[in-house]
Amino acid sequence: MAKPSKDKDRRAVVEQMRREQKRAEKKRSYAIIAVCSVVALVIIGMGVYPLLQQNKVAAADLEAIGASAGQAGCQDEITKSAVGNNDHRQVGSDIVYQDAPPAFGPHYPETAGFDRKFFSVGDRPELPYLVHNLEHGYNLLWYDETIADDSGALAEVKAIAKKFEGDKLTDKFIAVPWTKEDGKAFPGGAHIALTHWSVGDPAKQGKAQEGIWKYCDAPSGEVVSTFVEDHPYSDSPEPNAM
Repeated sequence: MAKPSKDKDRRAVVEQMRREQKRAEKKRSYAIIAVCSVVALVIIGMGVYPLLQQNKVAAADLEAIGASAGQAGCQDEITKSAVGNNDHRQVGSDIVYQDAPPAFGPHYPETAGFDRKFFSVGDRPELPYLVHNLEHGYNLLWYDETIADDSGALAEVKAIAKKFEGDKLTDKFIAVPWTKEDGKAFPGGAHIALTHWSVGDPAKQGKAQEGIWKYCDAPSGEVVSTFVEDHPYSDSPEPNAM
């Protein structure tokens, strides 16, 4: 007569083990869900944070973008006598520029246009088009591969360029990459270069056209603001051409 009682006890033990196993499985499921949720939030945060930072940079005033003038590691301006005014070469012809980057020289008959203010490595026009922009009074910001590989610094360059979006003559500004294929590295380990083609002062005898360079370690809206103020589009061989 004791056998039914033993069977009942055995079933109770088995049922208890099943309940405990289910509870353990639920706990594991909850733990997996929690871990997956945390991982998903981290992944989302990694994508959203850079966008928020880029939006914050883009919304800032020009002078507040990037490093301050005192922290951008800028060198003194360099000037050289400029040549190449109206020296148009056939599109596709090979033109070698000695300076890194060029601030003047022979160029193609066409410019890189007025609408685009920022170019990446993949879509930048050839150098002779950009040199023609310089002849028309554009200020160019050149960024090297170190900046191109730094998402934060590149976002600052884009934000600086965006401040010049418009169709006014004062919006003559383009940010473009400089690569190893283009020529030698910027001097002094700089990663940013600003260039301008100045008409000089025709009223002063012997005052020829000049190329102007400003090299810096980091993007700086404050430096750019001063540079374009000191070297406006009107100080160029062909200021009214687009």
